[in-house]
Amino acid sequence: MKKRMKTLLSLAMAAALVVPMAACGSGTTASSKSASASGSSASSASTSASSSATEETTAASSSSATEAASSAEDASGEGTVLNIQCWNDEFANRLAAHYPGFEAADPKDATKGGKIGDVTVKFTVTPSDDNAYQNNLDTVLPENADASADKKVDIFLVEADYALKYIDADANVAMKLSDLGITDDDLSKQYQYTKDVVTDANGDIRGSSWQACSAGLIFNRDIAKKVLGTDDLDAVQDAVSSWDKFNETAKKVKDASYQMCSAMDTYRVYSNNVSGPWVQDGKVVVDDNIKAWAEDSKALVDAGEENSYELWSDDWSKGFFKDTPVFCYFGPAWLINFSMHSDEDGSVGKDGGWGFVTGPQGFYWGGTWICAANGTDNPTLVKDIILNMTTNDDVMKEIAVDDSDCVNNKTVLDALASDEKFGNPILGGQNPYAMLSAGAEKVDMSNISIYDQGCNEEFQTAMKNYFDGNASYDDALAQFKSAIQEKYPDVSVD
Repeated sequence: MKKRMKTLLSLAMAAALVVPMAACGSGTTASSKSASASGSSASSASTSASSSATEETTAASSSSATEAASSAEDASGEGTVLNIQCWNDEFANRLAAHYPGFEAADPKDATKGGKIGDVTVKFTVTPSDDNAYQNNLDTVLPENADASADKKVDIFLVEADYALKYIDADANVAMKLSDLGITDDDLSKQYQYTKDVVTDANGDIRGSSWQACSAGLIFNRDIAKKVLGTDDLDAVQDAVSSWDKFNETAKKVKDASYQMCSAMDTYRVYSNNVSGPWVQDGKVVVDDNIKAWAEDSKALVDAGEENSYELWSDDWSKGFFKDTPVFCYFGPAWLINFSMHSDEDGSVGKDGGWGFVTGPQGFYWGGTWICAANGTDNPTLVKDIILNMTTNDDVMKEIAVDDSDCVNNKTVLDALASDEKFGNPILGGQNPYAMLSAGAEKVDMSNISIYDQGCNEEFQTAMKNYFDGNASYDDALAQFKSAIQEKYPDVSVD
């Protein structure tokens, strides 16, 4: 098993994500900041319904606390320390705020851990910068079964871009949820793609997420009125409903002296809709949809209709403010709620100036999955945490209302979508839950592979040189292939 794990880790080793995730489990410094915001009061996205909705779930939470106490009794004889590996404070904040019976050691810093009954909860936070978090997992997980009781990892968190490395059946570092006693029925309200991300080649699910990070096109309402004559959601969606229409609208936006977006902003939309995985029969294959991104983006950048700013750069972020207007961004709920500076004067979001539509193609961005570490000596408590934090309707609603997460629960999202109280002030009162729920149903993860993180990063890096006029397409493609050959020496790039 250890030999197999080392092989997988070697194959999947990559640098931190170019396009990080904020509230959904970022892999970079920028996203760590956003994730910290998501663990706070989330005041920028709060609604007038928050307190009343929280009151509605108080009784149910008390019931959950009773159930958790019962689970604690069942866990007698298990470990006295629950060790959790993570890369930021996001999950710590969720656990401290929503898991029944959790007593925080420091109310101001959830990563300081606390107590669940007689069990001490310890978080080990290793930032994702320079791949440090994965390097840490690669060190501790293969040896976990032989670790001393108080040092055993019980829970570790993963992101979609590298999840397959850790849920591989041969690697055997993440437990099958079925071995914990978690059933398909327990997970029945979750969106299928969130289960596919952590399903191994044998069909066994080895993780669970509280988030459904389907995404869409976030547009500036004022620019839409000036360019399209309206900010009506249906009309705007019609103007960007395909890439051809998106490109036509980009010309209109440029003619009105604005810019559409960054070329790097659209990459994840294209890459989420490929026809096959990056590596097929041992060879790197650049999908037609990835090629279309490069071709479309180059034309738009050359025409001055798009820029090529890197995501999370200062230039890219300027479009969040009224004095540097950009027509649109692409992202999920967490980008809107935690990353668009909506609590700052002068921002578009401060005055409810954004709208949210599906865009040319559905996609997702982000998510954090909870995995039970093979070798845990707290299986009963780990099971209860996964069930409460990712399948409990009442906890899911609390997280949606209190933290503005788009939760991985169809029943809860459908209820929120039909409740007019849950309009988002950043979106001018628009309720995005129906769109997000429909989007999550359409996400297809069948082409995910352990090579995704490195291939996606290196292709964007190479093509930015092409967009900026520093390389031809063939030269940029050669740069990409060279980087991939170095990163993944086991694959062919010819």
